[in-house]
Amino acid sequence: MNTLCVIPARYASTRLPGKPLADIAGKPMIVRVYEQASKAKRLSGVIAAVDDERVYEALTAHGGKAMMTAKDHPTGTDRLAEVAAAHPEAELIINVQGDEPLIEPALIDALAAAFDDDPELQMATVKSPMTDVEEMKNPNNVKVVTDKKGYALYFSRSLLPYPRENTGAVVYKHIGIYAYKRDFLLNYAKMAPTRLEQTESLEQLRALENGYKIKVIATDFHFVGVDTPEDLVEVNRLYQERL
Repeated sequence: MNTLCVIPARYASTRLPGKPLADIAGKPMIVRVYEQASKAKRLSGVIAAVDDERVYEALTAHGGKAMMTAKDHPTGTDRLAEVAAAHPEAELIINVQGDEPLIEPALIDALAAAFDDDPELQMATVKSPMTDVEEMKNPNNVKVVTDKKGYALYFSRSLLPYPRENTGAVVYKHIGIYAYKRDFLLNYAKMAPTRLEQTESLEQLRALENGYKIKVIATDFHFVGVDTPEDLVEVNRLYQERL
């Protein structure tokens, strides 16, 4: 299956202005994300979806591929769909966030593999077990519950499932890495926002409310995204340990 990895990267960031260009061990963050994603074995190509010439030039200067997209896209899905529309050869689109410089290439491959034996599958994403109670309660950490076959039942910013009784249920954090069949993505981006999506401010609920299944694969990989200056310091530390 022709699989294209798209890395949306907006220049503006409330907590970390110019985030895609933030230095990580001597290279801009967008370059680090691109390099990590490019190590995945199942990809036919990698491209960054950018909205600023500075980000475009920083990536291409390091040999990466980028596409300028509209600055006024309301969501990351819209930016992703613009790239997908320009690449009709792609059958599967994998969305890796531009602030995940430590993304594990094997996880990208695992996400692509979810489509191998399920021709009806249109969308897939990732979950990771949580152990810290305060992290579980944090509404910035989106939780997900799935059925016995690994399809999402619901995503929420609330604690999910609520432990009314101690049954040993695991709380899973939703990791914002997605894979879409290209045709579904183009249609999904055109769907009107739904009530639950707006209530939780979680775009993936639009797919569930419209009756589509989302496969959720599990990983124990530790994610360190860059949202704050403190995150940037931590990621730089981790990169220095690798060098």
